[in-house]
Amino acid sequence: MRDRRAVVTGASTGIGEAAVRALRAGGWDVVGVARREDRLQALAAETGSTAYAADLTDPEQIEGLVAHLAATGPVHALVHVAGGARGTDRVEDGSVAHWRWMYEANVLAVQQLTAALLPQLRAAAVGGHADLLFLTSVAARNAYPGGGGYNAAKAAEAMIPQVLRLELHGEPIRITEIAPGLVHTEEFALRRLGGDVAAAEAVYAGVEEPLVAEDVADVIAYALNAPRHVNLDLIVIRPVAQAASHLLTRGPLRPRGED
Repeated sequence: MRDRRAVVTGASTGIGEAAVRALRAGGWDVVGVARREDRLQALAAETGSTAYAADLTDPEQIEGLVAHLAATGPVHALVHVAGGARGTDRVEDGSVAHWRWMYEANVLAVQQLTAALLPQLRAAAVGGHADLLFLTSVAARNAYPGGGGYNAAKAAEAMIPQVLRLELHGEPIRITEIAPGLVHTEEFALRRLGGDVAAAEAVYAGVEEPLVAEDVADVIAYALNAPRHVNLDLIVIRPVAQAASHLLTRGPLRPRGED
């Protein structure tokens, strides 16, 4: 992957941060993008990545990022990790502010950045290939009580790679969607639950070996490092303890019949 450059959004924490580490370990040049410059700079000092601070819900900051990338080298891969959930309200009690933020962060920002970077991806694909990778969620396909706003936002985001695969048919640009289930990261549940530490930890309580960010990052790196004729359209990744979005085993996993 020498001389190939990836842009990873949401790179200041969780899966985005782990993806930067995994891609750098594989020899990629990586630009980590997130709002918190201090965390990006610390990651850059540790891994050799490049830091670019931007709020991707702001179109002007997207324009600034795209101009920076055009001035500093080719873009062979765009990895959309930034996004997230807010609240666990029922639909009838849903916070409009939360729903709006989730749509802007998970859908509109993704569409705008993809559209803005497609010319650079096309240029990098000449004589080779480029990648668009979208981190969605099992919540895009499986509804669960209290997940309405996140279900809706992630379902909308999941349509973007499906449509792009048709619209870019015939071009050497791979479109990959990775849909994780339960992933124990430092901030996802905490932010969703308004900073309530006890409630956030309860999400994972008793679950034997939930996924961690590095598990998903390994899959991201695998997809981008696959031979260029191989497109991993959709990858769903869950811990063994999770049979569905709402169905978790809390406690030890045991074969049937074991005492």
